[in-house]
Amino acid sequence: MYDEKTLELIKIVEAKREYNTALEPRRMTAEEKEEVLKQYHPDHKRDTEFRTLTVGPNAGGLVPNELCDMLEANSRIYGQDIDLSNPDYDCDVLVIGAGGAGTSAAIEANEKGANVLIVTKLRMGDANTMMAEGGIQAADKENDSPAIHYVDAFGGGHFAAKPELVAKLVNKAPEAIKWLSDLGVEFDKTEDGTMVTTHGGGTSRKRMHAAKDYSGAEIMRTLRDEVLNRNIPVVDFTAAIEIIKDDKGHAAGAVLLNMETKEILIAKAKCVIIATGGAGRMHYQGFPTSNHYGATADGLVLAYRAGAKLRDVDTLQYHPTGAAFPEQILGALVTEKVRSLGAKLVNIDGEVFMNPLETRDVTASTVIRECAKGKGVPTGDGVGIWLDTPMIEIKGGEGTIEKRIPAMLRMFGKYGIDIRKQPILIYPTLHYQNGGVEVDTESQTCVENLYVAGEAEGGVHGRNRLMGNSLLDVIVFGRNAGQFAGDKCKSVEVGKLTLDHVDAFQKELADAGIKTDLVSPKLLPNYTKVEPKLDKSEIQ
Repeated sequence: MYDEKTLELIKIVEAKREYNTALEPRRMTAEEKEEVLKQYHPDHKRDTEFRTLTVGPNAGGLVPNELCDMLEANSRIYGQDIDLSNPDYDCDVLVIGAGGAGTSAAIEANEKGANVLIVTKLRMGDANTMMAEGGIQAADKENDSPAIHYVDAFGGGHFAAKPELVAKLVNKAPEAIKWLSDLGVEFDKTEDGTMVTTHGGGTSRKRMHAAKDYSGAEIMRTLRDEVLNRNIPVVDFTAAIEIIKDDKGHAAGAVLLNMETKEILIAKAKCVIIATGGAGRMHYQGFPTSNHYGATADGLVLAYRAGAKLRDVDTLQYHPTGAAFPEQILGALVTEKVRSLGAKLVNIDGEVFMNPLETRDVTASTVIRECAKGKGVPTGDGVGIWLDTPMIEIKGGEGTIEKRIPAMLRMFGKYGIDIRKQPILIYPTLHYQNGGVEVDTESQTCVENLYVAGEAEGGVHGRNRLMGNSLLDVIVFGRNAGQFAGDKCKSVEVGKLTLDHVDAFQKELADAGIKTDLVSPKLLPNYTKVEPKLDKSEIQ
């Protein structure tokens, strides 16, 4: 697949491979990390790529331009007469989203005896969880502890996370691994049954549990089977487009939209759990993304219009190694596990320019720096950096790639690139929504009976997430939300259903002088470059 010019450039990498294999670049100092982040990380383009919110609980705060458009857009039901008197669904716990967090929440709420309903705009498992590759962190080995995991995670997030949430994340991690294993997840193990663990960027211990390099798919397979085995109802191809409240101001359900027929449906619930995932398909700053098709920040919009606060939404994770070539897989995730197994980042001159296991934000910034300095490798439509994958087999022996990262081998193999023999080209890809809706240790927002779990929640990762803490997050806080909502619903009496808060938000937009034809939540990415607009004839 590589052209002759690129093959010539690969010879430079090959000529220096023996030296680079032996080379272990030093870790950067705190000052060096701060400097490279300020100069090159996309989060620091404050003057051009971020705007100040004018309305809502976070008015005055900075958010990415694309997210600001959605938070200050018109409701999809604005101007419509929505009948709430005869709900189509009535349940104890409504779970919006069916990825790792949503299914974990549904399973635990069901375990509490709650009548649970899952609604998802695509299908169960169409989620970032399914696409996660590298693994899930847990400090369950003798040389490790949740306290050490805490220091890694809290420091890796630049000490900006909510300490109590990080504490819950790391302390519940060993239990999460056991829960998944008991459900049937086939983690990598040695012959005597000991789980294999590896390093990830920013980790001081080997605590990454994995199932080859399709860890998320294996976890999602198991959770999906458990939902089906429990006969928990799932309404697919049906998106939540507004949270419903009752006359006490508590969350009490959602307005749903059938994605195929466009029929409006009403779900009444005693508790609502938002588990809608991330925002990669917003393509902030024009970046490609590793995210699934439905990752459009819907949960943030739903919660915000209902009155919930957001936090850390001005920080996104750009995974340092997204595929930069060929263009058919542009932005696709190249798991960090590739680097933990021995591959190193190499510029056009054949130089290893950084330690391969720095934190993701620092690593992404150095890749962008090398390209900005003219040391990137032309890809035809852009620029990238070499990830020298043949180093893995030099370090770990022949067959290591096939055994440990078979999905990567096959993904590039489809395009004639054998990663056992040739390096691959990478560039940062929009990967993770570090922030989200603010929650407490029970996963509840400031809106009573409204819970958020997984990537849509904020406060767990601060301003940067470590590899393996996302799959851990969806399990720990998915279960957490399901357990607390499952208990809480037993004492909830739902009042009269209302959408007054939607009208109030529209009035706030008008009072602030915001005029827009855009509608939100976005629901799906629009690659026609024409955004969905509000039909003004429907506005009363």
